[in-house]
Amino acid sequence: MGLSLATAVPATATTTTTTATTATSTEPLFIGWSGLLPPLPAAYSPAQAQQCADGAPECADATIAQMQSRFAPLAASCDHNAVFALTYLRTTEEYRRTAAQPGFFADVAYVNTEDAVFAAYYFHAYDAWLAGDGGGVSPAWQIAFDAAAGRQLAGAGNILLGMNAHVNRDLPLVLASLGLVTAGGQSRKADHDKVNVMLNRVIDPLLREAADRFDPSIDDIASPLGLSYTVLMQILVAWRETAWRNAERLVNAPTAEARAQIQREIETTAAATATVLRTAYAVPRLLPLGQNRDTYCAARSARS
Repeated sequence: MGLSLATAVPATATTTTTTATTATSTEPLFIGWSGLLPPLPAAYSPAQAQQCADGAPECADATIAQMQSRFAPLAASCDHNAVFALTYLRTTEEYRRTAAQPGFFADVAYVNTEDAVFAAYYFHAYDAWLAGDGGGVSPAWQIAFDAAAGRQLAGAGNILLGMNAHVNRDLPLVLASLGLVTAGGQSRKADHDKVNVMLNRVIDPLLREAADRFDPSIDDIASPLGLSYTVLMQILVAWRETAWRNAERLVNAPTAEARAQIQREIETTAAATATVLRTAYAVPRLLPLGQNRDTYCAARSARS
C-alpha cells in the first residue's frame, strides 16, 4: 500500500471540538464538527452571479451536462485530468439528488446558484490553462493542471490537487461574491455545512470508481471500517471550514486594499498546499506508484 490520501494531505484548518453523527448502513461515519462553529457577523450583500441567478433546479442539469461533455474525451484518452473531472461530476450528480430532497437545504435556490458559479470557476480555470492563458489561471490550478499533464503523479494526487485549488482557492471567492447572509440577516453557514453531509455520501463510491477506471492505487486508503475515508472527509471539511472563514474575512474587509491582501493570502496558501501535495505524490520513495496507471487505464478502456 502506498502513501494514503489521508496521511499525505496538509490540513489548512484545525479544531479541538468534534461531534460524531451516526452513519447509516450505506454511509460512512461522519463527524460534523464544523456545524458547531458559529458564523461571524457579516453584512448583507446581494449575490453577484452570472450563472443560475434565479437558482432554478435545472441549473444542476446544465452543469452536469457540461461536465459530462468535458469528461468524456479526457476519459477516452486516459488524460490524468480525467480523475478530478470524474470526481467533480459524481459530486455534482449527488448534489442534484440531495438538493431535490425537501428540507435538506434551507435555501436550495441559493445553493443551486452557488453550485453553478462554483463549477464555472473550474471550467474557466481549465479552459484558460488549455489555451495557454497563464494570466487566467491561479497558481494552485496551474500546479494541478501541469501535474496532470506531466503524468508523474498517482491518481490520488490529481484528486487532491483539484480539491485544493477548488476549495481552498475558489470557494472563498465564490461564497464572498454570493453573500454569507440573507436579506433578513440570517447566516447561510448551516447550508454550507449541510454540503459536507452530502459529500460524505459520495466520496467512497467515487474514489472506488476512479480506482477502477483510471488508477487502482486511488482506493488504497480503504479499511474494513472505512475510517481512512472518514479521515479524508474530515480534511475536506476542514478545508471547507477554512474557505468559509476566508469568505468572512473578504466580506468584512474594511477597505479594498485589505480585501486584496486577503485574496493574495488565499492564493498563496492554496499554491503552497498544492506544492506540498505535488511533491508528496510524485516522490517514488514516499509513494510506490505500482502498476503504470496509463497502461492500466488503456487496458481497462479496451475491455469496456
